[in-house]
Amino acid sequence: MVKRREKNTVKSCTCKGLGEGLTEPRKITASTAYGTCPERLSPFGGLLALIKFLDLIGFEEVFEDTYRVPRREPKLGDYRMVVGILMLLFIGFNRLWHFVYIRLDAMVCGFFQLSCLPAASTFWRYVDSLGINQAHSILNTIRVLRERLWQQCHLEYQKIHVSLDTTVETLYGDQQGARKGYNPHHPGKKGYRPILGFIDETREYLLGKLRKGETLSGEEAAAFIRSISRHLPKCVKKVLVRADGEFFSGESVHAAREEGFDFIIANKKSRPPFPPNSWYQPWKRRPYQYNSCAYQPRGWKEPCRFVAMRIPKEEMASSGQPWQWELLAEDRYTYRIFCTNLKGNPHKVIAQYDKRADVENLIGEAKREGLAAIPSAKFKNNYAYLQIVMMAYNIWRYFKIMAQLSSKNDPVSHHGPLQGIEDHTIRIARLKLLLIAAKLVFHNNREQVKFSVHDTRVPAMQRFLKFLDTERSRARPWIQGNLWPPRLSLACS
Repeated sequence: MVKRREKNTVKSCTCKGLGEGLTEPRKITASTAYGTCPERLSPFGGLLALIKFLDLIGFEEVFEDTYRVPRREPKLGDYRMVVGILMLLFIGFNRLWHFVYIRLDAMVCGFFQLSCLPAASTFWRYVDSLGINQAHSILNTIRVLRERLWQQCHLEYQKIHVSLDTTVETLYGDQQGARKGYNPHHPGKKGYRPILGFIDETREYLLGKLRKGETLSGEEAAAFIRSISRHLPKCVKKVLVRADGEFFSGESVHAAREEGFDFIIANKKSRPPFPPNSWYQPWKRRPYQYNSCAYQPRGWKEPCRFVAMRIPKEEMASSGQPWQWELLAEDRYTYRIFCTNLKGNPHKVIAQYDKRADVENLIGEAKREGLAAIPSAKFKNNYAYLQIVMMAYNIWRYFKIMAQLSSKNDPVSHHGPLQGIEDHTIRIARLKLLLIAAKLVFHNNREQVKFSVHDTRVPAMQRFLKFLDTERSRARPWIQGNLWPPRLSLACS
């Protein structure tokens, strides 16, 4: 028996994430006409989410309470000048003269309520008026923003890992503070040597400072370690500091003990006497051996624990000739030695230190985002500019955390473009959260931002904007006082 079906049961294939109103493909040829439109367009439609985010965390309030204004009084005000530089860095332009590319951008001009931004020289003259005091106040602003973001996202880390490192910024002009030092990529050239500290759990910038291009001294390393406590949220009870050999000194170890920090610092120029019969090999297939001892270097106030890892050198030369024994047994190994106050097996302590390797990626990303840009020949201006760059870097980190949080409990966007964006680099996140074309129109007696229905990123962006609006309509956690109180009030900053 044959059944006849009059209706077509074939399902229509539609693209997921796209709305209605799709049109037929356009045909563009060499003879296609062109013209202009009266609406203002912007390639940075994601700045609307940034504006909502800054309002959510109360950035203007924090800035006005913590920022120490310079002598120069700009017409736009200090807040708008600093936010203008932050938006420039947020977009991806890391030099002040890049303002020429966004002077007429609809989103940026709409935020400043101007038809055209001031010339780039206006922002440069403002940076030229900044100094060490402004840099310290910006660092306090970063501290307050960190506490607010952690409370907003319910991040309550009881223990954190802080990774410290130095980097080199090669200088090619006549800048103040330029010195010749360790510069592996450009030997013999002058440069700066800033210190940076990052929180491994959130991969955000904790604190740092710009330095001359000289090797870090023990007193300076100790002072930097003592300043860590002032920038930690009050929910943090325990800190593990990990640093390379440049921070190794009796002063830095004593400072870490005074602050109550756990620490693992790479050894530099110290030769602890490890017991020759205490070497052990935890894995049969790995020829690594470990040992530990208590040793007090000359000039130190008290002994400290040292752990070591020795790796056998290659048994065969690269030429294929048979190897021969070294004169001394110690010459057959490469040693890695660390100073620590942690207990436990040495191989577990060294494994904790090896997780610090990610700080190199964070510093490299920060340098691409503007840390390597030197705007002035004056050291004080560059000192303040470094903190502005790192504040923009942290805002990107917080921005991605909020985007990840918006897609966490949403079944529609659970596998969308924002899933896992917290671990993406800023370069990739910029493609998903910022570089979305938008059009500003005036409709129903108000300005509106319109996105294209043909862009697959728009549905996720609209859900993110809706999430930010929902959070902005609620009471802020730092106002309710349900979580931990801030370490320092705004008035004391």
